[in-house]
Amino acid sequence: MFDVTTKSMQWGDETLTLETGKVARQADGSVIATLGETSVMANVTFAKEPKPGQDFFPLTVHYQEKYYAAGKIPGGFFKREARPTEKETLTARLIDRPIRPLFVPGFKHEVLVMCTVLSHDLVNDPDVVAMIAASAALTISGAPFRGPIAGARVGFVDGEYVLNPSVDDMQDLRNNPEQRLDLVVAGTKDAVMMVESEAYELSEAEMLGAVNFAHEQIQPVIDLIISLAEEAAKEPFDFTPPDYSDLYEVVKAAGADKMHAAYAITDKQERVAAVAAVKEEIKAGLSEEQLEDANLGSALKKLESTVLRGSVVKEGKRIDGRALDQVRPIVAETGMLPRTHGSALFTRGETQGLVVTTLGTGDDEQFIDALHGNFKSNFLLHYNFPPYSVGEVGRVGSPGRREIGHGKLAWRALQAVLPASTDFPYTIRLVSEITESNGSSSMASVCGGSLSMMDAGVPLKSAVAGVAMGLVLEDDGSYAVLTDILGDEDHLGDMDFKVAGTESGITSLQMDIKVAGITPEIMEKALAQAKEGRMHILGEMNKALSGTAEFSVHAPRIETMQIPTDKIREVIGSGGKVIREIVEVSGAKVDINDDGIIKIASPDGECIKKAYDMIHSIVAEPEEGMIYKGKVVKIVDFGAFVNFFGKRDGLVHVSQIENRRLNHPSDVLKEGQEVYVKLLGFDDRGKVRLAMKMVDQETGEEIAKEEKEEE
Repeated sequence: MFDVTTKSMQWGDETLTLETGKVARQADGSVIATLGETSVMANVTFAKEPKPGQDFFPLTVHYQEKYYAAGKIPGGFFKREARPTEKETLTARLIDRPIRPLFVPGFKHEVLVMCTVLSHDLVNDPDVVAMIAASAALTISGAPFRGPIAGARVGFVDGEYVLNPSVDDMQDLRNNPEQRLDLVVAGTKDAVMMVESEAYELSEAEMLGAVNFAHEQIQPVIDLIISLAEEAAKEPFDFTPPDYSDLYEVVKAAGADKMHAAYAITDKQERVAAVAAVKEEIKAGLSEEQLEDANLGSALKKLESTVLRGSVVKEGKRIDGRALDQVRPIVAETGMLPRTHGSALFTRGETQGLVVTTLGTGDDEQFIDALHGNFKSNFLLHYNFPPYSVGEVGRVGSPGRREIGHGKLAWRALQAVLPASTDFPYTIRLVSEITESNGSSSMASVCGGSLSMMDAGVPLKSAVAGVAMGLVLEDDGSYAVLTDILGDEDHLGDMDFKVAGTESGITSLQMDIKVAGITPEIMEKALAQAKEGRMHILGEMNKALSGTAEFSVHAPRIETMQIPTDKIREVIGSGGKVIREIVEVSGAKVDINDDGIIKIASPDGECIKKAYDMIHSIVAEPEEGMIYKGKVVKIVDFGAFVNFFGKRDGLVHVSQIENRRLNHPSDVLKEGQEVYVKLLGFDDRGKVRLAMKMVDQETGEEIAKEEKEEE
């Protein structure tokens, strides 16, 4: 009944297996990839005819994590997987980016790639497994896909690269000083196609070494996919790229010079209007048959690309007249908004981000329910890209894949310089409002986010800046690397290469290649040129940070204290009674974790002190010889019991009340009376012994020995 094909190999410490032929047999391509005990099913389908008039390649990639894969039931009311999580969205983008450029140019049939996590061993992250499964499914589907690709994750410990480190090793790198890198690389047999990383100030050489290491490690996986395809691939789909060379020659003859003139305009809005006018002028000179040609849009785009790229490589001339390695003018400002905890406006040419910092308490941490477990995050970065930022009218809704991806890139870049939560016990939320865009707004979010946090008084290890690099690679091998690319240079170029970091090293690297791949030489040049650009931007940012930013008066104050773990129960009390009383009496927020770290938060310093003192009195031990203020709680024939240290009581024997003989303690004391007592020590049974007679009851000072003798 089943025609099953299975291929396996040893990859690092685990066995990688690809299987097809048993499940989802009506899909064009279906592969289940298993690494260790993590299994992902990838199913590929594609339309056999394009939609009439469609002028783009409609590829959709979905990645779904099923909770049953880790033996869990979803949280929430409905108990069903709902909208994609951030991890699912980012992984879908991770798979989309390297496979999209590898479809045959001109193929505009709808393609759907669905990756479903079936099993998760909590060791091997399913994102890389999904990428391999998707590549294998595409390779055997018959679609005009010029793959296969494969992907790998790389860690960096003690100067050594680690292939496919475990989920736990990659979790919360900020608090794991041994791990300095979380890098995912995808590539073909010959070249790297995509890089995504979170790094902790690695040098350019170390990052390039990690990318090359990953590319070497994926070679046997590509061979495994090819061997699967040799036995299980379907007949290639009969597709011939449309030939619109005659139409292109007509378009070129009609508008090449005018398009050159339009792209010479430096202002973006004027240039966009001029390019649109040239297109309309070209169309006006075409026949009715040529206007109805489905490839007219492709011919016009090819003309734009040829004009832009030819000027860059041959003349070293960019759209806005800059040199290839020149960064646009930068203006950095902080303290823009009076009531926020921190704010910055970062403007680079026609790209601008308003980034705002809000500091919160432990209650504001984000609770994340993931397959490998539940955890909290105290650093949040949200990126918004409204239509007005590019002068357009559009629908405004919930964040899309682009917003989530750009926000995560900025999050990764800034993560490396955050203070430890024990040193700065705040939840930090950054919101980047992109108010203008022409060129990398994610890198503007990095620069603005760094400035905004410093304005809020967050003790970052150092400032972080980011720059977007581009590439124009011609058929003859000649190329130009561009620093701080414009939107058009990104759209019509061959590479989007974003590098963020400090003066000491790289904190994030993201790369997408739109051609068959680039050489290590080009990548090395791009990294070196990016470093120069980053250093220039950091210098401009430093001008906005000439003074030391003060901590915002509107932000909550948080103090931490560490208590022994065996005292946690006493601070919380039965049913939370004690901690509720501390909160009510002090007016401060109190948060305690399982390690005995207590965070006390309030805008009022007196409230924090009151809560601190109340907790201290519960967990601290009284010191022998010290004087304490207490309250008489019970009088008996042989003395009085005094509550003197939190909930702790002690006995003042009748002989220790005054320097004279008393008939009964009630002669001088009554219940509820406040007195000063000195801790004499503890008896054989651990009972507390207190004394009043050597303490001045008005001042609380100990009576000198000479005074006692005179009396």
